[in-house]
Amino acid sequence: MESKVINLLNGKNLVFIATIMKDGSPQVSPVWADFEDEHIMVNTAEGRIKHKNVLRDPRVALSIVDSNNPLDMTSIKGTVVEIIPDYDYIHANKLTKKYLGKETYPYRRENEKRIIFKIKPEKIFVLPELKMNEG
Repeated sequence: MESKVINLLNGKNLVFIATIMKDGSPQVSPVWADFEDEHIMVNTAEGRIKHKNVLRDPRVALSIVDSNNPLDMTSIKGTVVEIIPDYDYIHANKLTKKYLGKETYPYRRENEKRIIFKIKPEKIFVLPELKMNEG
């Protein structure tokens, strides 16, 4: 994968994930994610709509925008190849450190079970990097 895409994924940038609803319509959610072993790792909780959608249809699309330059972006189509339990919040805590600078995930809910979507990227659309004042 191109280093620009890896940098976007490993940077402090929100990732927008689109899943497919039962009726075929798209559903989009902002999520925390990172890149590991050639896969995009998205953290969420069991039972959320995106989890239900992925169980039915593992195809997803992702959009990542650089928080410092919204014209620096990429889009990815892929498949969730594995759903990994994160019940000990190891990945959630790692992402909390990246996004919030805190050691532990502060939004923990009673009986919530965190999971990780392991996504295999299949098509990557990289736009040329533009700066805000370019036109």
